[in-house]
Amino acid sequence: MNHQFIQSVMIEWDQIGRDSYLRDIEAVAGLAKLEFTSPITFFVGENGSGKSTMLEAIAVAAGFNPEGGTKNYCFSTYDSHSELCEAMRIVKGYRRPEWGYFLRAESFYNVATKEEEYADSRHPSAKLHEKSHGESFLAIAQKYLRPNGLYLLDEPEAALSP
Repeated sequence: MNHQFIQSVMIEWDQIGRDSYLRDIEAVAGLAKLEFTSPITFFVGENGSGKSTMLEAIAVAAGFNPEGGTKNYCFSTYDSHSELCEAMRIVKGYRRPEWGYFLRAESFYNVATKEEEYADSRHPSAKLHEKSHGESFLAIAQKYLRPNGLYLLDEPEAALSP
């Protein structure tokens, strides 16, 4: 039995424009269904191969903010996500995640800014801007990545030192 929170994603290509750049991304073009059978999935490929585009679409289709954060984050610094999320249908498993986080290296600064704005006495800020890039990523991991959660991480290695 498949115990994954997301069992598969299906792309309805008739909802994507004929002249969309998505049709030119080799790894994505023509993909009708992607199944997940393991608790962890890595998208690996060259720059421009569609990894971030696919991960972003899955995150947005799953209810996360396009720039990242938890499902409670609701803001837009710059609306740059593709139409793929609108053509994507998620097949969910019988289990529901208790928590989740979408981490995008390219828009993490914006999420860190919102984290400060959203803070209150019950939810104090982690003051991510006062930490190094690596320390702020680690703070997010320690605070949000816990068992029974759905985590979508786009380029988490960007904050790592060799």
